[in-house]
Amino acid sequence: MTFNQPAINGIFSPPPPTREAGLARLAAFIPQAGRAYAVGRNTDPGPGAPSAVSGLSPYLRHRLLRETEVISAVIARHGAGGAEKFIQEVFWRIYWKGWLELRPALWTSYRQRLAALREDAALMLRAEQAMRGETGIGCFDAWARELAQTGTLHNHTRMWFASIWCFTLKLPWLLGADFFFQHLLDADAASNLLSWRWVAGCQTPNKPYIARAANIAHYTNGRFAPYGVLNEAPEPVAEPNPPAMQTLPAIDDLPRGKLALLLHEDDLGAGGLALSGMNIVALGGLALAAARAFGPVSEQAAGWTRAALAGSLSQASRAYGLAAPVLAPDALAAWARDAGAEAVITPYAPVGWTADALRAAEAKLHGAGLRLHRLRRAFDARCWPLARRGFFDFKAHIPALLKEVP
Repeated sequence: MTFNQPAINGIFSPPPPTREAGLARLAAFIPQAGRAYAVGRNTDPGPGAPSAVSGLSPYLRHRLLRETEVISAVIARHGAGGAEKFIQEVFWRIYWKGWLELRPALWTSYRQRLAALREDAALMLRAEQAMRGETGIGCFDAWARELAQTGTLHNHTRMWFASIWCFTLKLPWLLGADFFFQHLLDADAASNLLSWRWVAGCQTPNKPYIARAANIAHYTNGRFAPYGVLNEAPEPVAEPNPPAMQTLPAIDDLPRGKLALLLHEDDLGAGGLALSGMNIVALGGLALAAARAFGPVSEQAAGWTRAALAGSLSQASRAYGLAAPVLAPDALAAWARDAGAEAVITPYAPVGWTADALRAAEAKLHGAGLRLHRLRRAFDARCWPLARRGFFDFKAHIPALLKEVP
């Protein structure tokens, strides 16, 4: 079985933003998660055509599905060896999270540098032309429009797009990353930011990813063949060395007493958080889709995130018998205090805009006599510290990590 990519010749309906829809997509994908995925994963047949990719990324990104349950499901059908390529792709996501979590200053630097770039009016005119798909490079322009209309791009296509952006159009990778943040349904701080750096040749120094016309022609089944158009001999983008590596922030013991539970867009699933027996007296949600980018975030992407949060809050509301408002960061203290909570607990938000907002809200919570407790999942705590160097060093740990998958 193969999945259809979103069609753009008409009204586009994004995948339903619910855990149930994610589980249904996983069940449909499992039969092809072995050899069919390994053989076909690099081919982008175009919008509306069957594809070998899973379509699970938006669900994993918001933790409507957990990486461990997806890995467990494909191993049960194919074995770890039979589904090796797909399992590695899931671990790439985990690795990127851990790598950035160990180097949070890179996110801060990216945001600061991006703000400065956007002050360059001439540069922004060129970038906005590319974002509108008006460069005259047929494949690139089609992909820019596809991203804006559907909120998705095939993973291989994202690499081609980023390479053309950096090396043929000679635009800063930071503006390209922001463009993706504006539109992707699965926009993730670590995966998006570090993948752009990888393509540019500054994540793995002096090893840029080069979009080649022959490769594009082959893996688009001849839909595009930009011979003589692309810069196929670029120099990697020069960047400062990444910031010094840190250790993961410590996690406090679980608090006791009356607790307010806050879900957020980085982790919408309460499953696996060891909440049994806790006295939850307030329930709320936080989604800050507009904060993900400096440019305007599409309503499609923002709406998907809001709907995913609303669905998760609705389920939690039924489970706990509590109202579940969507909150602004500066309203968290009043919400928890009015419910009589003694502390706020929330799934751990990795480096990104949600973590930024929670950190800013923490002082106000403290002023109200409330402490914010972040609950890190056990598999994250096991995997993230291993992302110290490149992925191939991390990959050596995968066999041992698979033994810990429930």
